[in-house]
Amino acid sequence: MRSFAVPATCAGLAVVLAPVGVSSQTTNRTTIQTDALTMWEKFKASWSQTKGAVKEQWGKLTDDDLLAIEGRRDQLVGKIQTRYGISRDDAEAQVGIWEQRRARDL
Repeated sequence: MRSFAVPATCAGLAVVLAPVGVSSQTTNRTTIQTDALTMWEKFKASWSQTKGAVKEQWGKLTDDDLLAIEGRRDQLVGKIQTRYGISRDDAEAQVGIWEQRRARDL
């Protein structure tokens, strides 16, 4: 009977503990998303300063592009994709790298 009790106990612990790992990953993803939204709210609030950094990074963007973007990340990705003729995934990756550098500067 004892040989059955150990695996049963381990299986029970696995069922109880498994959701903790998933919850932790979900919490981390939510925290990262919240941090990104907070960062973009800061970019939006100081868009006149931020657009200088954007223009420095992506020189093909026009002043009209920057006016249209108005601190919205999705608009920035779209304009980069259009001006540079790259895929949306590539534009997303470029903006992600730029965000990380800017976050360190904030």
